[in-house]
Amino acid sequence: MTSAEEVKRDELAGFLKVLPPVEFSCVYGSTLHPNNPDKSSMVDYILGVSDPLQWHSENLKLNRDHYASWMVHVGGAKLITEIADEIGVGVHFNPFVTWDDKMLKYGVVRMHDLLQDVLTWDRFYLSGRLQKPVHILLDNLDIENANSCNLRAAVSAALLLLPHEFSEEDLYAKICSLSYMGDLRMLFAEDRNKVKKIVQGQLSLFQSIYKPFLEEYETKNMIRFSSRSGHQADICQDIDLYTTCSLVSLLPQAMRNRMGMKLGEQKRIAESGRVVCDIKISSREEAAKCMQKVLRRTVMMSSARQAVSGFLTTGGLNAVRYLGRKMAKAWKS
Repeated sequence: MTSAEEVKRDELAGFLKVLPPVEFSCVYGSTLHPNNPDKSSMVDYILGVSDPLQWHSENLKLNRDHYASWMVHVGGAKLITEIADEIGVGVHFNPFVTWDDKMLKYGVVRMHDLLQDVLTWDRFYLSGRLQKPVHILLDNLDIENANSCNLRAAVSAALLLLPHEFSEEDLYAKICSLSYMGDLRMLFAEDRNKVKKIVQGQLSLFQSIYKPFLEEYETKNMIRFSSRSGHQADICQDIDLYTTCSLVSLLPQAMRNRMGMKLGEQKRIAESGRVVCDIKISSREEAAKCMQKVLRRTVMMSSARQAVSGFLTTGGLNAVRYLGRKMAKAWKS
């Protein structure tokens, strides 16, 4: 890490000092783009805590102004946590927080829920964010290591949706697009060129994140680097049924369960003597279409739930303000 990156990291981590202790913290979003011209962009944080109810109770004493006033007066920490868990996907966001001349947004999530989503894709909400470049500021429970399962699965899902030949940029764009499939915001309140901007703005970061997994898949003869043009490589992959089944087997359990419900399953005895359920796959196209359908529905449900939760917890004025900023970007694109 260069001295400039260390300064940036310390600057971002400074915000944690005004909050109750957290177990995990990372920064994501457009402010991480090296060539992002919009210095007024909101800085986005994800904060993992062991007990959201206790954490919000303490934070309300320290930073009451971070929350919508009606939430503070009506239900406090209990209502904040209940709405996040029962209506949303377990994350409570406080947007438009001003600190050190910066505009911030931070989402608070239970560590168990964060880990569950990263490993299983049961909600495919925070797992999608952690498939893109982030600055990890604090990681007491080694989420970064657990996230390697999430990154490997993202490569598998993207490969299923890509043709025989493609570029590195195509791969990262496909990975990046996974978490936007079915996202209701993409219909009217997101920049239509968002995926392209994310990948092109952070290409070197995507390469450093996914290099170990591409090398792993190359060793397994699932992909081949055919040529190199500029700073990125062209890639070939086998699209036969055997490779397709291998890619599906590397997807998270929740995804495989949902795909199995649609395509059917067949039982077999593994070498260990354990009974294993395999998804019935008759073609690559069928597997890719099914996975895409399952992902789209998962993302749609999560984005809808989180939208309702956000509207309730941030208050109508802040929700309209946030949506307005998103729609302005969408119209510009």
